[in-house]
Amino acid sequence: MKWLELFTVAGATLLSAVTVVVLYALGVRLTAIAGDIRNSPASWTRPLAYACFAVCGAAVLFGLYLIIPYFHK
Repeated sequence: MKWLELFTVAGATLLSAVTVVVLYALGVRLTAIAGDIRNSPASWTRPLAYACFAVCGAAVLFGLYLIIPYFHK
């Protein structure tokens, strides 16, 4: 068994999963900040939240592209 390749895949998987979760959580947090009517939120919070969601969605779609062999023809 090639242990170095196994650890490489495990590390990449862990890093990707953490990145997707952090981007989604940051998007949710920025959306909550932008929706707060008690304080006047900065104008950049809502577009940045949508950008976090877009990058998170792109990462998920790229992961699906890598998993599904039909797309590799």
